[in-house]
Amino acid sequence: MPKIVDHDKRRSEIVEAYLTVVARDGLPAATSRAVAAELHVGTGALWHYFDGFDAVAAGAYQRISDLTTERIVAATASLRGLDAFLAMLREILPLEKRTVDEAYVVVGFWGRLAANKRIGETQADVVDEWRAMLRRHLEEAIEDRTMVPETPVDEVINVVLTIAVAQQVHAVTDSELAEPSHQLKMVEFCLLPWRCVPGAGIEG
Repeated sequence: MPKIVDHDKRRSEIVEAYLTVVARDGLPAATSRAVAAELHVGTGALWHYFDGFDAVAAGAYQRISDLTTERIVAATASLRGLDAFLAMLREILPLEKRTVDEAYVVVGFWGRLAANKRIGETQADVVDEWRAMLRRHLEEAIEDRTMVPETPVDEVINVVLTIAVAQQVHAVTDSELAEPSHQLKMVEFCLLPWRCVPGAGIEG
């Protein structure tokens, strides 16, 4: 009988190999040959499961998005309001090696997406999910009176998500603006006009 292959499992293994190479050797080293070598297979074996390397990068982007969401859920499980809002951002911003490695994958995918819009067609829009979560936490913060009732919730969320995107780019270009304290100050500056209670920052 022919060998039965779990295609979803094999696709997941290829994506994990890609992420492993990026974390260990950097994004430029994450070639199809390197990914195949990580799996101890020939390069041609990859294309039984993906329609080219752009699709591998898209799968890695989706995996990073899923991992980030999982971390957000865990980090905010016992929190609400502004504490939960800030905890969410600590999982999205590139503040440590893990999230910097993820930024390389994400920004690398954006570069491929700019040249090949088709690879984004099957990607879940994780930003919409994060936006809904952030909105809920900001509305809780208003209820808790840590943010003023006049807080322009959607506008604040748009700004902090734009900061997160910009910081991922800064992280992969080694900009001094990617220094964690600078990232955190940008978020604090965005929230400051609408805060009721000073002092509860994103640090920690």
